[in-house]
This record gives sequence, C-alpha cells and structure tokens, in this order.
Amino acid sequence: MNHSFESQLNPEQWEVVRQGDGPVLVLAGAGSGKTRTITYRVASLLDQGVLPQQILLLTFTNKASKEMLGRVKALLNQEPVGLWGGTFHSVANRLLRMYARELGYTPSFTILDQEDTHALIKSCIKELRVDTSARRFPSPSKLAGLLSFVRNSNRSLVDVLEERYANFVELRSIIERIAETYVQHKKQADAMDFDDLLFNLRQLLSDFPLIRGRLSEQFRYILVDEYQDTNSVQADIVRFLSEMHGNVLVVGDDAQSIYSFRGAQIKNILQFSQTYPGTKTFRLTTNYRSTPEILQIANCSIEKNAEQFKKVLLAVRGSEAKPFLVPLSNSAQEAEFIAKKIGEIRTKGTAFSNIAVLFRAAFHSQALEFELMKRDIPYEYRGGLKFFERAHVKDVISFLRLKANPKDEAAWLRVLGLQTGIGLSTAQRVLSQVQRANDLSAVCEASISLSKRARDGWTVLQSTLRKLINESRPSELIRLVIASEYRTYVEAEYPDFMDRLEDLEQFALFAEQAKDLTTFLDEVSLTDEYGKVRQEGTGEDKVVLSTIHQSKGLEWDTVFVIHLVDGKFPNPRALEENGGLEEERRLFYVATTRARKQLFFTYPLVSGYESLLIQQPSLFLQELPRELFEQIKVKASSSAFAMHADEIERIIVFDELGEELKPVRAVNGMSFLRNIDELS
Repeated sequence: MNHSFESQLNPEQWEVVRQGDGPVLVLAGAGSGKTRTITYRVASLLDQGVLPQQILLLTFTNKASKEMLGRVKALLNQEPVGLWGGTFHSVANRLLRMYARELGYTPSFTILDQEDTHALIKSCIKELRVDTSARRFPSPSKLAGLLSFVRNSNRSLVDVLEERYANFVELRSIIERIAETYVQHKKQADAMDFDDLLFNLRQLLSDFPLIRGRLSEQFRYILVDEYQDTNSVQADIVRFLSEMHGNVLVVGDDAQSIYSFRGAQIKNILQFSQTYPGTKTFRLTTNYRSTPEILQIANCSIEKNAEQFKKVLLAVRGSEAKPFLVPLSNSAQEAEFIAKKIGEIRTKGTAFSNIAVLFRAAFHSQALEFELMKRDIPYEYRGGLKFFERAHVKDVISFLRLKANPKDEAAWLRVLGLQTGIGLSTAQRVLSQVQRANDLSAVCEASISLSKRARDGWTVLQSTLRKLINESRPSELIRLVIASEYRTYVEAEYPDFMDRLEDLEQFALFAEQAKDLTTFLDEVSLTDEYGKVRQEGTGEDKVVLSTIHQSKGLEWDTVFVIHLVDGKFPNPRALEENGGLEEERRLFYVATTRARKQLFFTYPLVSGYESLLIQQPSLFLQELPRELFEQIKVKASSSAFAMHADEIERIIVFDELGEELKPVRAVNGMSFLRNIDELS
C-alpha cells in the first residue's frame, strides 16, 4: 500500500476497507460516514493495483457518484480513469449501448423521458380507440405510474389494481392491452423508457451467459451504495454481475428503508447473507452528526421494529438540550410557534438554511407556509410545489373565483379545461356566452350548442356549479367541489390522488376561519403572490420545508418535525400494507436523525375550526419515554377556541402521551378546554 489510510478512518470504517473482499454487508447507521467508507475502499483497491475498469460503483444519484469519484481523485491525487461509476440507470445505459443488438435494438436507441412516456401512452389509448368519455379514464401519467410500479414491485397488474387502484379494477383488460401496445410501440421506435434500462439489462445478463460471463469477469469488485433502496431488478443485476468474483460490497441502513412505494424491497438487505453465503457483516454505529440526546430518541424508537438488524448509534458530539416536545392548540398555533422559534434561532446566529421543517405529507405544511410568508421568512419547499402552486389547489380556487365573479375569464378557462370533451377552442366558445351572465344561476341555465362529447362535459360542470349557488362559506364551497365530479377527475388524473384529496380537505379546514369569500380569495391571491416576490432575490439562505422522504441523506442544525398526530403519522393507508407500520417508524427515525443540535416535535391538539376534533399525539411519540423530551408549554391564544353557551356535551381528551385528562366541553360543535395549560 502506497497510501496510509488507517489513520484517516475510525476502527469500524477501517475494518470495512481492510477486509472488504468477498460478499460484504456494511450496515451504516445515520451520520456514520458511509460515503467516506466507500470512497476509501475504492481508493484502497486502486492503491493496491486493481485496475479502474475492474471496479463498478453503483449509486442512486448522479450527485452521490460524482462526490465519491471526486473524493477518490483527491485521495490518490489522480483521476481514476476507466472506473465504472454511476447510477444503476446510467450504467445500464452504457452496457446496453454495447449489447443492444442482442435484444433487438440498435446501439443508438432513444431513451424516453417522462413526457415522452406520457405522450406515447396517450397515442396507444387513441390507437385502441378507448372510450375515455364514458367515465373518467386514468390519465397517461397515472397509467405510466401504475405500469412502472407493477414492473418494479415484481407484482401482477391485478394485485396492484386491487390494492392501490381499486376504482380501476374493472378496466384491467383494457389497461393490459394499452401496456402491450405501449411495449410494441417502444420496440418499433427503437426506444426504451427508464424502467426498460434496468429490465433490459437484467434480461441481457439472464439470457446471454457469454455476455454475463464477460462482464462479471471484468468487474472484480462491485460496490453498491444505499442497498436498502434497491428493487428486485437491481438486486438481480448486482447478483449477475458479481457471479464470477463474488466481491460485492453493499452499504446501506435497513432503518432508513422508506421507498417501498417505488418498489424498493427491504428484504434485499435483510436477506443479503442468504443470497450471498459467507457474507461478512460490519456495522458503522459511530454517529458524527447528532447529539446523544437526539440519538437516544432515534435508538429508542427504531428498536420497536421487529424486522431489522439491531444497532445502537453512539454520538461523537457533546451533550446539548433534550429534544423538545411541543403540544399546541391547533395547526395555526403550531405554525405560529414554529415561525417565532425560527426567528429566535436566526437572531442567535444560525442561518435560515441550517433550519428545516419536516412533515409526513405535503398538506401538513399549509398553515406554516402562510405564517412564514406573513413574517417575511424566506423558505424553500422540497418534495413538490408550494401549496398554492399545486394544480389541484389552483383548480378548486378557480371554482371559488367563478362563484365570486362569473365573468372571471382565467378561472373559466381553467375550469372548462378540466371537463371531458372541452378543448381550448370549445372553451373559448363557451366563455363568450357565459360571460354575459351576472351570476351562477344564469350560467347554469345557459344552453350552448356543442358536440355531444363537449355537451356532456358542460352538463357535468353545470351540475357542479349549481351546488355552489346557495352556499357562501369558503370552506363549504371547497367541500362541495371536492364532492363533485371533480373528485373523479382527480382520481383518474393523478397517481397520488389520495394525497391531493387530503390537501383539499386541509384547505377546507383552513378556509373555515375566513370571514367571507371575497376576503378569502384576496388573502389567497395576495399571500401567494407576496410569497413569490419574497422568494426572489433572497439568495440561498432559506428555511427548508420538506417531506421526510425528500430529506433523507440531508442534515441541519435545527429540525422541526411537525403535525405528529395519530391518524396522520403514521399514515393510515400505509398501515393497511404488509410491513407498513415498521416503514412508517423508519420514516420517523429518518426525520429524527436529520438534526445535528436541536430537535422539536410538534403537534396540534385540535383540528378543524367550526367542527373541532380532539387529536392524540402520534403513536411514535406515545411509545417513547417522556424523560427523553423537554416539554415546552405554550399558552393558548385567545382565538384558539370559541365558546358558545348552548347544548353542552362531554368529550374525553388525552394528553401528549395518551393519558386521559379532565373532561372538555363541546358547545354547538365548538370545543373548548377549561384550562388549556392542562394540555400544553
């Protein structure tokens, strides 16, 4: 060895680098330096004289691959020219370019991006003359997501339909025909989508033993990052390519396996030693990221999972404050508390970019987004669009705008565009007539000459608009739209339709505080526009708002994990799936281990406004010893609860750890606490 790497690694990391031959499983806990370990292992192999082209490094992102190869270059003071490093898809692309003809493609085959895929599926639907007007038919994007999940999860179409898309079970035969036609069109066009890159590589390695032998002979050493995120196809590719030498080193953390919805299979890492007899297993448990107090929470939570490799993270950092548990009156007070606390932390010298707010589902951030905008706090949203930039939210707002102003051209064009059979030219013809009306009643009586398909769409829209005529409360207007044919549109259009419907229900809850429709629409428009203006020119110093899934692999000095309410986190739909509770607990673990110094867990005690629901804290908080937390008591604001003097009924309330408290009164559907300090 020309370089001395031992002194630059801790004993756990050095053992992996030193003894990394053969099948090796490295269980790398959060913040334990897994990237460093892989990098030094690659550098060590090259330092020992292994040729770069004999090493294959597989990652899940281009960023990870570039970072590792850059570090290898820095360690050796030279470029590792010829080393095979990249994502599974990029490596598959390189290999398929070399052997495309064996599978009936040319070496210059086209790779279809998401937009191309949707366009091709749409063409197949048209070719098969599928009647998409008789009922809401799945959109091309939804079909693409469905077919991709079927392939990557290695399950049958009927099973996936029954479990995830029950409303489309009766369409099974036509979906199968579309899938077959889509495959034929790709082959005729000499094209592959992203899934094909992996599936075709597996087919190449499976069906052509000579090619498999040649490649597995070339790759003496294979290293795989984030192995817990692999699906069955990726696991097969690794197995085929390591067939000759058997030097396959995989690094991952079963406790951070959170992507089953993409087809990732935790069994790949849990059963690695059964797939590769003679496996050596190493554990990286020295955590360089978080304080001991934060790790106590993480360790205590994840030990509740049965399906796992047991490990306990040990902190290098010194002790600081315990994580904070903060019960709040409602979502508005939760948002207010977090925004204030962010301001305090910023004044003490922490950059906004070192603060993150994490949540299980996108709609949990809605109230906080409003509060941050009001307080002039710049933020960056990860894991999707900001609340009022989301298509389904804009759709519903357009319906409300028509209620407020039937002459609103932009709202008409958006709403008409949602209807079956109505394109832009038809929408403009309809618009020229309906804009003459003074209110929705007149619109709903309008008779317009249209084709049969367009007339059906217009009739459906009139039916929805009629329901809005006698309602003026923004919250109820939103709910009427959700309960209309628009719901069917959302179900057919979006793979994540349940999440979008949750968004809209939370939007309705938020709207219950509105004084009137005009004021509400003004606030929505001005707040959204103000937020856009504020985000421009703020540089990179922004608070990060992120779903927990998007936060994996990242870290911040201060982390807030919000809306930790039973029935929201863990996600009820996830609990219906095999292993769902354990994956939800792994999500909680991932959220916890993102924090370096400060960690806040918050949850609202009550949801709703006119009709209040008392909430219990998340199961993941209830199952932790309370001595691990420092509880913050926040006094209720005067507007937190309304009180009326009629019809009192008794309800039961639980504290933040699930213990019953004194009765609380519910008055005219409005709940109020006799002593808010008992709860917060």
